[in-house]
Amino acid sequence: MTADEVVTLADVEAARDRLADVVHRTPLDGSTTLADRCGADAVGLKLENTQRTGSFKIRGAYNAMSRLSDAERERGVVTASAGNHAQGVALAGRLLDVDATVVVPEVTPAAKIEATRGYGAEVLVEGADYERSYERALELADEGRTFVHPFDDGDVIAGQGTVGLELREQFDPDTVLVSIGGGGLISGIATALKAHDPNVRVVGVQPEGAAHAKPSLSEGRIHRLDEVDTVAEGIADARLLEKTFAVIRERVDDVVAVTDRDLAVATTVLAERAKTVAEAAGAAPVAALLSRAVDVEGERVACVVSGGNTNLTDHAELTRIGLSELGRYVDARLALADWPTDVGAVVETVEADGAELDVLERARRTASDEPNRTPVRIGIEGSGPEHLVGVLRALDSLSGVAVVEHSLDPTNGAAGDSD
Repeated sequence: MTADEVVTLADVEAARDRLADVVHRTPLDGSTTLADRCGADAVGLKLENTQRTGSFKIRGAYNAMSRLSDAERERGVVTASAGNHAQGVALAGRLLDVDATVVVPEVTPAAKIEATRGYGAEVLVEGADYERSYERALELADEGRTFVHPFDDGDVIAGQGTVGLELREQFDPDTVLVSIGGGGLISGIATALKAHDPNVRVVGVQPEGAAHAKPSLSEGRIHRLDEVDTVAEGIADARLLEKTFAVIRERVDDVVAVTDRDLAVATTVLAERAKTVAEAAGAAPVAALLSRAVDVEGERVACVVSGGNTNLTDHAELTRIGLSELGRYVDARLALADWPTDVGAVVETVEADGAELDVLERARRTASDEPNRTPVRIGIEGSGPEHLVGVLRALDSLSGVAVVEHSLDPTNGAAGDSD
């Protein structure tokens, strides 16, 4: 199978016409902060997290479902998804008056499940991972419903490719970074961009715990992972499939991997500097920039922030990890001689040093704790490693307070603050 047999520029342009009154033309936000940190001439963020349903997925889902026959629409559709495609299919079903059933894995964030139900779809939570949910959805398709594939479908890929058409008009990039799960988004974007300019470099980004695309390209065949392990559940796929593999093999220039900690840093920087909430999967292209997984020195680089559907508690936890990686957050264990009197001195010291106390709570006593001291856990946010080291020293110098242990690695470099 060749890439042209799967999807062409004409298919993407036809999808754009179908989607004209359905999807948002999402903004392209420039970031001098990111450009400075990676050495690029310019960085543009294609904010698909502001799309209807919170991700790009409505583009492909609607394009595919709008092409169903009357008989297929009457029978209804079914799909499997980690959450974003689920919402796309659900909204498309509502707009097209097509009954939709969605099977999601147990790891799917509650926010995505509730949003999918809110659009009117029936949601079945089945399977520890996407692969099992996918199998269950196929079983339902065998019972009569039309299966809307989350990525390995020409119409779905064409719909996702409309992101590339917009991107070219908004930014004219040298390099484009795109997350890869099953490969539908990058297949569509690469099709749209390469048809206009074969010299545009399209690079895929995957988490190390779900990095199947690079070995697939190296081996010349689809490489399936035995298991996936990543915080980015939106791209926690185990493999490409026939159609996306055919397109990626011909039209994608490279694939790189990032760690979950890289994803945490990227999510944090996007929230703080770009004022945008991204799920871990959507932050992967920015993670590739910040970790220098891709050399973009002097280039115009576009990062597709593909989605922002995340539980707020999960987002808060991820950004806390990101701050720790940047040397701007520390967890510490204290021993207090006089509980709760010494707590006041701890709070005053942290605030006097210009830091922010995020957590203060009694900790579970362990065998190593002194019997006549109260163990306390605190979390402190500061401007950087040197600042936090100073705060810890000030705490340790207090009468009746001892810093027993802390998570800070002083070799961590704090992020710059230019914008």
